Amino acid sequence: MKLVVQRVTEARVQVNGETVGEIGKGLMVLVGITHEDSAKDVEYLAEKLVHLRIFEDDSERMNLSLADIGGAVLSVSQFTLYGDTRKGRRPNFMDAAKPDTAKKIYDLWLETVKGKGIVVKDGKFGEMMDVSLVNSGPVTFIIDSKDEKKLR
Repeated sequence: MKLVVQRVTEARVQVNGETVGEIGKGLMVLVGITHEDSAKDVEYLAEKLVHLRIFEDDSERMNLSLADIGGAVLSVSQFTLYGDTRKGRRPNFMDAAKPDTAKKIYDLWLETVKGKGIVVKDGKFGEMMDVSLVNSGPVTFIIDSKDEKKLR
């Protein structure tokens, strides 16, 4: 499971011109899911996301987490995070989970982050979406659940 995390002052996602999710200060999160992702990957990334200290304190140091500032998450499923562009000119998406599997993991992701006391808004799984945001900093991180396995 892979996340692209952007610290934002505001973000929104629209489907067919209608806003379906919108937040103020918080994190815009693009979520990619691969075949072997499980509840362990979801829990690891949710815990990491909620407590990652990437918001500035009074001394302008990245010392506060999403939980500390009472921020929200705008989550958008993004199968293209598992696009392989190494060969040829057309990306290959063989590493992305099939939609039915990905939807189950994605729904678990949303519920897990909400269960940690965070307000979560999201787009519409599998739909063409327009995402807009104001990246504060800019601050952007890529977090992969495979990295947790490397630490053991």
